[in-house]
Amino acid sequence: MKKYFVIGNPIDHSLSPKLHNYWLKENNIDAIYDKRKIDEKDLKNFIYKVKEKKINGINVTVPFKKAVIPYLDKLSLEAEQTQSVNTIILNNDKLVGHNTDVAGFIKAIESLNFNIENKKIFILGAGGVAPSLIFALNKMSVLEIIVSNRTRQRADNLQKQFNTLKIIDWGEVPDFDVIINATSLGLKNESINFDFSNIGQNKLFFDVIYNPAETNFLKIGAKLGHKTENGKLMFVYQAFEAFNIWHQMEPEINHKILKLLSND
Repeated sequence: MKKYFVIGNPIDHSLSPKLHNYWLKENNIDAIYDKRKIDEKDLKNFIYKVKEKKINGINVTVPFKKAVIPYLDKLSLEAEQTQSVNTIILNNDKLVGHNTDVAGFIKAIESLNFNIENKKIFILGAGGVAPSLIFALNKMSVLEIIVSNRTRQRADNLQKQFNTLKIIDWGEVPDFDVIINATSLGLKNESINFDFSNIGQNKLFFDVIYNPAETNFLKIGAKLGHKTENGKLMFVYQAFEAFNIWHQMEPEINHKILKLLSND
């Protein structure tokens, strides 16, 4: 039986096993998918189990998407450009890192029927998934990307990677059409205490967090009358891409999947 894992810290919130195991069963694949909380010092040994063929594939979540790169032999274009890996596979005895967050985010936005072209995007957070969002947004021809991070230095470092970014201090609220929470604030019911009272109408509040389904950030957006969307569709689409990389098969995405993930 093949074995797949998602690794991160924290990891309890991850619904990846629920989704992947459902698809594995639906497609009669003899495999199991589990989650594992690990520390950074254990990364190398865990990843090398793929090289030793004891594990068949790994998904990577916060805070290890960049930290895994030194242990890999090769990166896909998206992983190279973003310096962020969320899917690992052994290909011709080489450990290959992929980034399926980019495609996952693009497909999620497309499914909302929200025209993002020439829009101003405000991203909260500069680590984890932020580089993937920026790479995807640039592919979708947005007008401007503004980033704010609790630690300013991290946002400045991201600007070196994507030099068209505009960086502002944490707490400032610029003019924007779409605001994305790319921080972990909300996983444990934390609030993002920004003043959104003067931002105008018809904005999109997007949270990459999908569990809980409605963070305090999204509650604020909804209360002010804006369109809100959590990270569930992005999560499903990035998982779809990873499943295809591992099994050369496109699993079905339907209402049953979304309902399955809502039952937690």
